[in-house]
Amino acid sequence: MILENFLDKESLLIKSGDGGDGITSYIRYKGVSAGGPDGGDGGNGGSVYFIGDRHKTSLIDFRYKHKFVAENGGKGDTKNCHGKNGEDLYIPVPLGTVITDAETGAFICDIYYDGQKRLMMRGGKGGKGNARFTTSRRHCPHFAQKGEKMEVKRVRLELKVIADVGLIGFPNVGKSTLLSKISGAKPKIANYHFTTLSPNLGVVNYYDESFVAADIPGLIEGAADGLGLGHDFLRHIERTRLLCHVVDISGVEGRNPIEDYKTINKELKNYSKTLASLEQIIVLNKCDLFGAEENVKEFKKKVKGKKILTVSALTGDGKEELIKILAEKLRDIPAYEPQEDTGFSYDKEESDAFEIFRDEDGAFIVDGDLVKMLSRNVVIDDMDSMAYLQKVLRDKGVIKKLRDQGCKDGDVVVIGDIEFDFID
Repeated sequence: MILENFLDKESLLIKSGDGGDGITSYIRYKGVSAGGPDGGDGGNGGSVYFIGDRHKTSLIDFRYKHKFVAENGGKGDTKNCHGKNGEDLYIPVPLGTVITDAETGAFICDIYYDGQKRLMMRGGKGGKGNARFTTSRRHCPHFAQKGEKMEVKRVRLELKVIADVGLIGFPNVGKSTLLSKISGAKPKIANYHFTTLSPNLGVVNYYDESFVAADIPGLIEGAADGLGLGHDFLRHIERTRLLCHVVDISGVEGRNPIEDYKTINKELKNYSKTLASLEQIIVLNKCDLFGAEENVKEFKKKVKGKKILTVSALTGDGKEELIKILAEKLRDIPAYEPQEDTGFSYDKEESDAFEIFRDEDGAFIVDGDLVKMLSRNVVIDDMDSMAYLQKVLRDKGVIKKLRDQGCKDGDVVVIGDIEFDFID
């Protein structure tokens, strides 16, 4: 599999749907006198989900579209009819996508399995219609509740290719050719450095077993510090269970095979100690070229305690033994486990919390979750609604705290969009 138009990092703006407003309405039709309020509740807004899709291989779908908004809930209707709930929004992402909060960097989830679904933002709650505000004293409320307004959040997506075996090594050592021989992958192959600009994946079959191998491009000296392409793609071997370290044993490019081997391992260690601790099989490639035989002997003298295989990716010599060894090794290595979901959520439960402070003009500002709730419930030009506001302020202790902080008759109090003179 060639990951064309490969994109492995992207930021998105997401927003769940706003809740629909409840409405103010009264029963009015022949034969019903003083029927009373019948305003229905608004519908809930649609929620935002990410879902794993095994058919996706890159984040390329998000290159030009960066904002995703779920459908808003519909307004309530007469006769106590509930507004339409907004459609949920499902955003498909490739397996191996790690999602974090772009602002804080907090880990949210790791989409690892096909069909895995993760709720990111709950839809806004629909507002209550005026029929819901009737009490023994308030028989005909002239106000309704607005729907909950949701905020836009920015998330960061980072794709880490899921493969059992990672093929690593310097550019032009034959990794892509080797992948094409041991699997059905057909990567771009040419005799120049950085032919491979993105990971190539291939499924390797061994009798009734199979595993996925990935050709990781661009590792050179300094890759862990951002040189070459390696810094961008080292993350793609973090999930592999086994490394296949391909070395050009022919030395035709003037490099020392042993130094190449040491350099790549140094870069792995500099990037991640966990990565450096993964088991490696060393594959000495281009053994069909002149002078390779002597270099193989020298390499085996200097590198002890490692499984070393000799192959020719060009001719296919040694591929059967390589596939057999890889399959056998993988049987004893446990499968990679995705990062555990921490339960991070953008949803916050409404509370009665509030705080009071004074601005530069001396006005008393009331802020907090209680104010957000009141801003949805209160209609400024309605007497019933303002009476409801005053009752809530007394019941929740806002009036008492204003007095405690020195608020006197005539002082200005600001609650959301509502401004009034305090009367004790």
